[in-house]
Amino acid sequence: MGTVTLGVSIAVPEPYGSQLQGLRAGFGDAAAHGIPTHVTLVPPTEVEADRLPGIRAHLAEVAGAFRSFPMRLEGTGTFRPLSPVVYVRLVEGAPDCTRLQGRVRDPEGPVNRELAFPYHPHVTVAHGISEEAMDRAYAELADYAADWLCEGFALYEQGSDGVWRKLREYPFGTGPAPVPAQSAPAADTAAGAAARHS
Repeated sequence: MGTVTLGVSIAVPEPYGSQLQGLRAGFGDAAAHGIPTHVTLVPPTEVEADRLPGIRAHLAEVAGAFRSFPMRLEGTGTFRPLSPVVYVRLVEGAPDCTRLQGRVRDPEGPVNRELAFPYHPHVTVAHGISEEAMDRAYAELADYAADWLCEGFALYEQGSDGVWRKLREYPFGTGPAPVPAQSAPAADTAAGAAARHS
């Protein structure tokens, strides 16, 4: 049957999603229009197409056992020089995202891929563009803020044209009460993220 490239993420809702996508394109990131604004739970992962039913069942089970939680974006960060990325920081909801992605990537489950870097929830606004353009993204979004109630996540597939398309949404159920909300400390490096999530 061949393979498909999948990703699992939390969509940034409107109007914020389109705002940030437009800004990302404006900074010169050619990939912006093919990537809905999101917080990654599982990065691009190539799997055999016949594994899709099992993956869908697993995601439905994980979502059903989770509860909605507040999310807030505020300010910017960067993974440079380790990785050419500028992002908007997730200052509320990060512990919930971390716990959620751990359940999605359960080593006993069908999405048990390893990560190249320690998990650090964020919203990318510039990737792989000029240093000058990344500096501009970092500065122009320094005062950006948005908040919403996260009520689920979605499964996406990357097409041959490089565009990510939603396959299915997975709304949360009525799982255990979430961890009390807390603000994540500022960290502009993957090392800082590793320290927080180790």
